[in-house]
Parts: sequence; structure tokens; C-alpha cells
Amino acid sequence: MDKKKVTFDDIAKYTNFSKTTISRYFNNPDSLTVENQDIIAQALIDLGYQKNKLAKVLANGKSEFVGIIIPNLYLHYYAEMLNQILNTYKTFGYKFLVFKSNGNAETERGYIQELLAYKIEGMIILSHVIPSSELASYEIPIVAIEREDRYINSVNTDNYMGAVQATSLLSKSSCDVLVHVNSVVAKDIPAYGRIQGFVDTCKENGFRHELILRDLGHSPQEIHKAMSEIHEHLRIKYPGQKMGLFMSTDTYANSMLNIIFREYGSLPEGYRIVGFDDSPIASQAILPISTVGQQIDKIAYEAMELLVTQMDERKKRRPKPQTELIHKKITPVLIRRETTG
Repeated sequence: MDKKKVTFDDIAKYTNFSKTTISRYFNNPDSLTVENQDIIAQALIDLGYQKNKLAKVLANGKSEFVGIIIPNLYLHYYAEMLNQILNTYKTFGYKFLVFKSNGNAETERGYIQELLAYKIEGMIILSHVIPSSELASYEIPIVAIEREDRYINSVNTDNYMGAVQATSLLSKSSCDVLVHVNSVVAKDIPAYGRIQGFVDTCKENGFRHELILRDLGHSPQEIHKAMSEIHEHLRIKYPGQKMGLFMSTDTYANSMLNIIFREYGSLPEGYRIVGFDDSPIASQAILPISTVGQQIDKIAYEAMELLVTQMDERKKRRPKPQTELIHKKITPVLIRRETTG
């Protein structure tokens, strides 16, 4: 039969079920026995049925869309995370509506309202400006990635362990001073573990160290300016000394590496650099950058799997309310490249 002309009436006649039963198969399959579901599923194959997804949305309000709010795309980590989340379509079959945040809470609230108007079934949130208590009030499945997550499910890197790995690697390079460069991070943000892990490792082992926390910019131009200022500060403060630089992202590490290369034509013996993320920029830099790999592909997959579990539960005839939040922590992997010798 012509795929475009197959109707519920055709399927009902083919299976000897009523049109009501066929409708229940599409809108509430759990209300049918497994045997009857299998019979209808086979009939769809035999008839060459091509479902009208728009009609399905209108019928049951389920869009098969997931909303994503991402802070920015100038940090390579976020660009790669978005790429990996989008790649899960082949596995889970959900499509995505993406908004890029500008750091304004009211604007993001507007984005969320627009996403809800599109009947999204769940959200993945990477931005930081709206507290998780407010996000939880929307009463749809939500998974956070690397943000405050007290009231919502989340998937995060073990940032503390990653910082210990990075700091320990730099310490083995016989550096005179270890430096961690990061933006100002609230303690309830998972990435704060990078700061705490660095400080604890240095203090426990008696490593001379400096912690630089400041605004690092919101564009490639601003990041370059901030890194240039930090490089000048370090050059003046530690002349002739070997510095181990632990940068909080690969984007910052790459920017610092480029500044050093422009000045010296190479990475001098007096510098060692470790980034964080293992976004593509780390391996593609002018000198491949040692980094703490966040296993971005795994985080993206785990976030979608966790979200799909919640969304599937809501589609059941008697969904079970979630009684305990889930916070998954992914182990980072230290990746040694040329910037640590």
C-alpha cells in the first residue's frame, strides 16, 4: 500500500482491532497487552505505515523534543558537549531545541517558557544563572551538567580528582611554582572542585603555588586580553623560574600557549601547561596540550540516558514519582601531551 495513504482504519481492518485500540497503541501503548502491541507493530511493518509525527504531538502532547540551554559556544568544552548531546539522537531518537544563554536570568526564563510552549519532554541545562530550586518548579524532567544541582538530577565530572591529577603531573616537572588560573567560581558549582583540588594538593605536599581567580572574559578577544595580562604578571613575578600552569579549561590553556609561542617561538623550558576538558582544541593546538579529559562523550550520553529514563517513566500509565535525586559523577582521565615535556 502507499505509505502516505495508510490510516488507522486500514490498520484496524488488517488486525481486526478497533480504531480505538489502534489509537491506544500510539498514545498509551502500556494500556495494551504485549501480545497486542506486537500484532499492531507487525501490521505497521506489513502495511508500510509512515506515522505522522505532527499528528502524534497534537494527539498526546508528546513532542519527542528536548530543550538545551547552554551558556556559550566560545569555550570549546560547551561546543563539544553540545555536539556530543546532539549525537545521541541515533541512540535515543529525541530531537533538540537549543538556546544559547547570555547570562541574563530573565532572558533564560523567557527561553524556558518558549521551550515549554513547544511541548518539550525534558531539558538539559548547562547554564548557571537560574537556581536549581526554580528549575525544579517547572515539573518536567531536567538533568544538569556541571552546574549547581541541589534540586535536580545531574551528571558531572569529578573535578576535584581532575585537579589532583593535573597538579600532581605538573609537580613531577620540577616546577618552582605551580599556578592555577580560573574564573571566580561559587562553591556549589561542581567546577569549584578544580580550585579546591589544586589548593589541597599544593598544601598537602608543600608545593609553592599561586591561585589566580578573576574574570577571564566572555569572548575570544576578552579571553586573549585576560591571558596576556596574566602572562605578564607571571613573567614579572617569577623571573627565571619554572612555572607549572594549571588552566581551568583547554580554551584558556590554548590561549596562554599561543601568547607564549608568539613571544618565544616555542614553549620554553620555564613553562609547563595542563588544561581541563580534552575538547578538540587541546589535541589540535600548535603544541598538543596535556589535559584532564572530562570524557565529554560519556557525560553527554549519561545525561541523555538519565533524562530519557525520567521521560519514559512519565509516559507510563502509573508513573512512579522520583523519591531521590541522582547525581552521577564521571571519572576524569589524565592525558599527557607535549606541554608537560
